[in-house]
Amino acid sequence: MTRSAVIRIILATLILCLTGAGHPAAAADDDASDTLKTIRERGVIRLGHRLSSIPFSYIDDKGHVMGYSHDLAMHIVEAIRGHLREPDLPVELVPITSGNRIRMVRKGEIDFECGSTTHNTTREREVAFSTTIFIIGTRMLTRRDSGIADFDDLEGRRVVTTAGTTSERLLRQLKEERHIDLTMITARDHGESFLTLETGRADAFMLDDALLYGEVAKSAHPSEWVVTGTPRSFEAYGCMMRKDDPAMKTLVDNTLNALMTSGEAERIYMRWFTRPIPPNNLNLNFPLSGAMRELYRKPNDHPFQ
Repeated sequence: MTRSAVIRIILATLILCLTGAGHPAAAADDDASDTLKTIRERGVIRLGHRLSSIPFSYIDDKGHVMGYSHDLAMHIVEAIRGHLREPDLPVELVPITSGNRIRMVRKGEIDFECGSTTHNTTREREVAFSTTIFIIGTRMLTRRDSGIADFDDLEGRRVVTTAGTTSERLLRQLKEERHIDLTMITARDHGESFLTLETGRADAFMLDDALLYGEVAKSAHPSEWVVTGTPRSFEAYGCMMRKDDPAMKTLVDNTLNALMTSGEAERIYMRWFTRPIPPNNLNLNFPLSGAMRELYRKPNDHPFQ
């Protein structure tokens, strides 16, 4: 299916769902969505993006925002422009971190974000999540010769993870429940976490497996590193937006659903996970999983926990 055909599917779906099949001429001014109304009045879409969540949302060596999630986000941007009948509506790309992303959504500092944010029931109390865009397992990155193969090997070791992530909570839980005597280190973002590992200040880096593969891809010596360990959890990533805004969620969900069922989302996946990507032109070699194939076949917004 061509790109133009995909866009036509998305726009047709949005027209049916947002204006109603019996009222095709409904004006944008009648929309009850606070987010869409705010965007229209402000005259700019504020899209939150990550700085180093390779290959989901990150900055390349030329300062461009890119990634799998960012590509999906730009389709949502086009859907917003179409719905508001503002084809040239500008986009302001706003950098966010694991620590501030929920607050920035809640306070309206960004209209939505698509990066590597886990959808869980705890976060649902504060924000809304879109159709799931990715399914991951939580594992570890370590040097090939570290002697660490699974989480029970962390006794007496130093383990870094990124602050504000679900991996931070899982690592604390692991330490307490299994009584493992490990030293826990938190870093500001994924790049800083990997630097802590790379410079020998940590023996392992715990995070979502796809993100760990991304850190390997941008490292100076990829062959030195291995992703290992039985997954501590499976998690669903979603785009995040303000709570209690059904019109915005409908627009976002229907855009993503159309991308998935048309095959366009899988093509975007292949670009970022199975082919060479910036900044080092390395291939993550992360093939589409059975869970992802099923997600693309039957999109849903269900968290794992």
